[in-house]
Amino acid sequence: MKKYIYIIFTVVAMLSSCSMDEVPQAQISKDVTFSSENGLKMYSYSFYNMLPSITNAYRKDAMCDYGAVGTIDNFLQKDSYSAAITSGWSWSELRNINYFIANCNQPEVDEKTNNNYIGIARFFRALFYYDMVVRYGDVPWIDKPLQVEDEELYAPRDSRETVMSNVLADLNFACENILATEGDGSIITKGVAYGLKSRICLFEGTFRKYHTELGLTSSVDTWLNEATNAAQYVMDSGAYSINTKEGPAASLRALFISDKPVQNEVMLASCASQELGILGDANWWWTSSTYGLRFSMTRTFMNTFLNLDGTPYTNDAAYATMGFYDECQNRDMRMAQTIRTPGYKRDGIMTPPDFQGNTYTGYQPIKYCLDATSFDDGRLNTNAIPLMRYAEILLNYAEAKTELGTLTNDDWTKTVGTLRARAGITNGLTAKPTTIDTYLQQTYFPAISDPTLLEVRRERSIELALEGFRYTDLLRWKKGELMTQKWRGIYVNALNTPMDLDHDGTLDVVFYQGTKPDNIPSTCAAVDVSVSETNQQGLSEGDHGYLTWSDNLPRYWYPDNRQYYYPIPSLVIVKNPQLEQNPGWK
Repeated sequence: MKKYIYIIFTVVAMLSSCSMDEVPQAQISKDVTFSSENGLKMYSYSFYNMLPSITNAYRKDAMCDYGAVGTIDNFLQKDSYSAAITSGWSWSELRNINYFIANCNQPEVDEKTNNNYIGIARFFRALFYYDMVVRYGDVPWIDKPLQVEDEELYAPRDSRETVMSNVLADLNFACENILATEGDGSIITKGVAYGLKSRICLFEGTFRKYHTELGLTSSVDTWLNEATNAAQYVMDSGAYSINTKEGPAASLRALFISDKPVQNEVMLASCASQELGILGDANWWWTSSTYGLRFSMTRTFMNTFLNLDGTPYTNDAAYATMGFYDECQNRDMRMAQTIRTPGYKRDGIMTPPDFQGNTYTGYQPIKYCLDATSFDDGRLNTNAIPLMRYAEILLNYAEAKTELGTLTNDDWTKTVGTLRARAGITNGLTAKPTTIDTYLQQTYFPAISDPTLLEVRRERSIELALEGFRYTDLLRWKKGELMTQKWRGIYVNALNTPMDLDHDGTLDVVFYQGTKPDNIPSTCAAVDVSVSETNQQGLSEGDHGYLTWSDNLPRYWYPDNRQYYYPIPSLVIVKNPQLEQNPGWK
């Protein structure tokens, strides 16, 4: 079955791409496709191309607050982004879906089967519109395949309430009518439909709560209750569980480096296939100095990983100047499954953070990387990439109930407590927290005074790190300005002093300014921290302190908050003047 999903299908005739201002030109043979279950199944596989592919699922966090990158997206640079260069206003996927829904009604196929495939189509329509609303806010709602004469080709934007109400209706239909309850991690099942509902409803409920300028706060609880109930369905189904097979030190990462989806936890994945020549490039992306963004996590974020005893790492008075080796000791075991920490090996050899062109901060991700270096130099990865997993559902449930004020100690135990137990944390697993972590609050969420909500957000950030949720989380929490935080790396005591980062007896890196020191050990990367127009690497205190990156190219968040939405392309508005531009954009 997966083979069909990997291939971009031509069902009978190609459905041409179109935008809202283009003339639709699709034709398809109903007799061949819609009069049999096999035809419906084959057509439905074309929708799967909307899901993140094996080569881009792990790139969605490229623009967020916790990752330093080599190339800053111009969306976060002052006066560098506009309606003239924006993209994404594409509607071909929607037309494909609407064409299917309009024609999936042939009497040769029984109603239950037709509704199953309509449910799958409406799942993807909900996903399509969710992505559009996240990007643009108000958009036109179209639920039929448009023809040349249809006025909707030049329709204005519908309200957020209208669009999201229809999205919820699509999700409900999908949840009620999709028949598959089991799968191999590569198909849409009833559980996946409920999972998507929990994700979208949590987004919408919290977006409305914190974006009070929308005037939609009266509907917040409705959306949060929908999120809670959808997550509850998945939890009660018994179809999924948290993977613990490999123990606290490896069970999380196993989900991201296994060739086949770990089915008890991974609900949906993008899978590789050596047979079909469809392979990933995770190793290439995360280890290359030229191919990827050299995405490096920040110390500000790494400070939020708890100690193994459940206490905040930042409670230690010495945390601010602690060296790399010491800061990695006795921490939440997800830390060592997210970045290279002391003890990490590749090809059986101790492998510290690679400053030879691979990391800016010293916090080098490993979550998706296979440990064999033979996968590093191209599209060679065979590991499946999770797109939805049970851990997210638990976190959706915990956050929605916390926002509603109904989370109990039992809820905490079976959600956050369960995830922390998997990570080796020993305390605070069975009762909601009562004390605020001032570092977490002051650094990220100064307006939040509920210790449980703070900890739920911490948990989501750590458990789902690098999985593509951070950007949308910042949007819905109305914390976009966090993406302008300064990027800070490991603490460096002194210049010209070789450092053994993992304490294995081999010197790994030396930082200098100006003239490179003589007699640098051959094992050492030499990093110039003289900030200039051509060098963005530095130290926060000049000759010591945190590694800095790109302080001389600061990111920017407009005071008018325009960046909570992208601009509609200017050419689109020229063709359809009824489409008003998002505020602040030109």
